[in-house]
Amino acid sequence: MTTFSSVTVLGAGVLGTQIALQTARHGIPVVVYDISDDAVAAGRERLAGIVEQYLGDVGQDARQDADAAVARIAFETDLAHAVADADLVVEAVPERLATKREVYARLAEVAPEHTVFATNSSTLLPSAIADATGRPDRFLALHFANHVWRQNTAEVMGTEQTDPAVADRVASFAEEIGMVPIRLHKEQPGYVLNALLVPFLDAAAGLVLRGVADPETVDTTWRIGTGAPVGPFQIYDIVGLRTAHAIASASPDPGARAWAEHLRTEYLDQGKYGMESGEGFYRYR
Repeated sequence: MTTFSSVTVLGAGVLGTQIALQTARHGIPVVVYDISDDAVAAGRERLAGIVEQYLGDVGQDARQDADAAVARIAFETDLAHAVADADLVVEAVPERLATKREVYARLAEVAPEHTVFATNSSTLLPSAIADATGRPDRFLALHFANHVWRQNTAEVMGTEQTDPAVADRVASFAEEIGMVPIRLHKEQPGYVLNALLVPFLDAAAGLVLRGVADPETVDTTWRIGTGAPVGPFQIYDIVGLRTAHAIASASPDPGARAWAEHLRTEYLDQGKYGMESGEGFYRYR
């Protein structure tokens, strides 16, 4: 028996499909919701690619288990149907506060009374969303890092209104699906991981915007100087440039907004989204 016997993931993006696969690999049925047939079709294709990434890491001997996990994942475009049996909903929609609040307002109307809500937001505080959920005592943040089977932290961050027993249940669920629960004692923008990572990436972006060095030089310097396996712009490609753009666009800082515009004009407008599209700062085809 697991803490939650049925899970719904809102959003068939990179992290949404990874969370679904990680959950289904541990025997839990998952429904992935997205807003349209096109979004669901893209999500199915994305899931297939993520399975291959996973097998590339763990080996082809795991293919049968991966195929069994995929069989436990259903896709849905009707929100009420998607959450009808959900014990836990993990939201992984685009990183915009208005979008998330709108999704939770709709979700609150159709989800069962017992369902726990968790946001995978990378930067937003759950207290900025809690009142829209209709159940602030059963709402918190559960943040997964990219490549969840490898970078397997799951940061659990509640608000002052979150029932501690709910936070305990969510932490137990994270452990059951192979994650390492990271419990935060109070709200912190970016949790632990992104509170460290975002300033690092911002510093790299500033070097490029000011014309100090190109992305390849920055990455090479960081890898040689620290022994790290990847540099900041390789991390940007892993995270996804659409996510990076959304975060930078939401910032009041002029430097962040300049970076968002640079990402839009030089990369997003050309369909370069990072590893998910096969090209970002680097090519992956």
